[in-house]
Amino acid sequence: MSFAVNPPPAVRSFPFSRSPIGRTPRVSMVVRSGAGVPIATAAALPILTKLQNDCATPLPVLRHVADAMATDMRAGLAVDGGSDLKMILSYVDSLPTGNERGLFYALDLGGTNFRVLRTQLGGKDDRVIATECDQVSIPQDLMFGTSEELFDFIASALAKFAQKEGGKFVLPDGRSRETGFTFSFPVKQTSIDSGILIKWTKGFAVSGTPGKDVVACLNEAMKRQGLDMRVSALVNDTVATLAGARYWDNDVMVAVILGTGTNACYVESVDAIPKLNGQKTTSGRTIVNTEWGAFSNGLPLTEFDREMDAESINPGEQLFEKTISGMYLGEIVRRILVRMAESGSLFGKHVPERLRTPFTLGTPNISSMQQDTSEDLEAMVVEVCDTIAKRGGRLAGAGIVGILQKMEEDSKGIVFRKRTVVAMDGGLYEHHPQYRRYLKDAVTELLGPELSNNVVIEHSKDGSGIGAALLAATNSIYEH
Repeated sequence: MSFAVNPPPAVRSFPFSRSPIGRTPRVSMVVRSGAGVPIATAAALPILTKLQNDCATPLPVLRHVADAMATDMRAGLAVDGGSDLKMILSYVDSLPTGNERGLFYALDLGGTNFRVLRTQLGGKDDRVIATECDQVSIPQDLMFGTSEELFDFIASALAKFAQKEGGKFVLPDGRSRETGFTFSFPVKQTSIDSGILIKWTKGFAVSGTPGKDVVACLNEAMKRQGLDMRVSALVNDTVATLAGARYWDNDVMVAVILGTGTNACYVESVDAIPKLNGQKTTSGRTIVNTEWGAFSNGLPLTEFDREMDAESINPGEQLFEKTISGMYLGEIVRRILVRMAESGSLFGKHVPERLRTPFTLGTPNISSMQQDTSEDLEAMVVEVCDTIAKRGGRLAGAGIVGILQKMEEDSKGIVFRKRTVVAMDGGLYEHHPQYRRYLKDAVTELLGPELSNNVVIEHSKDGSGIGAALLAATNSIYEH
């Protein structure tokens, strides 16, 4: 009996990251008996049967999730803290139109690497003339250093990148450079170009930043580096994805990230946001960041979900994220396989040691095993992977319908009567074909064939980088 982690050639695997640096290593899993024959155990069968029942997402469950999502959205828009969904105002009141002209930058900071990007925009006729991008790794010590050290390092990398400007990239005379700043950490945004850091996450413990305006921190660091550049838009990656997709397609109304984590945002009428207390915007609309990972109403959870949640760093929180996003799907499968192995000798007499290590299985492994057509893989293992991916994809689809449903009710039937585009990004959505199919199937089931024809779910690969640059252009202090 062998449990192989690290790739035999027969099993497919794929990278699970949007960026070429820091991507998950290629890992494959094969389960064989000593004679190379798959093993099925009767003792593990009741575990699988109960799992499939507990994870089931028939139409009534999907409908409940969609309805509850719409209800929680309304409650979160009425008052801060009104529901699990924070419904954060992005202060993005103007979306790209295609008329934007000039040279604009973007900085995307969301983890141990950050990206810098520049794009030359040519207005309606030429659109994106040219784009260049660099990726920079943040040294480990800076993740635990001071605020000034981290932002000086980022500003220094931006300055070096700006020095290579040339060719098709032209900054008009008399202008300072402007950048969009995609910052994927918890922030209390106060305007389109300011936001107070609530706390660092993702392994960062930088002193001196929480409670401060991250835009001011970056602007000051750029000044210290002698870089003539200012931040004109602070956004998160989901909002930037919506803006990037909207530039090419005016029907984009929703953006969803399904990667290691998950989030969704959408275009909302300011009249439908009671907590704005009558404040208006020039367009009458704004993008609302739902922070839907915190949704928890009516989710079909198993004992394995509850165990994983109890042992997590945030018990009882982010339950939707823990059932649908890439960080957790593999871990849920691992826990189920360990239970099956202990109960029914799924892998022979001993549970493979590697399988006992939390987060050994990544979502890429789950997809590879689902696609494995060889006889090397125990059918029960494939069933477990499929059950968890199916539940995740279908619940994500129900969440999307919940957002669309809320927009439809407020618009008095306009959303479903015309083409409406949902822009999708993230490694889980991009690289997991079965998950993608389950998501789309759930949307079709909930809306029916006629209405679902008007809802286009479209992959917007890496839209957040160009989206931040476009929002810098839209919010530029200069005329286009």
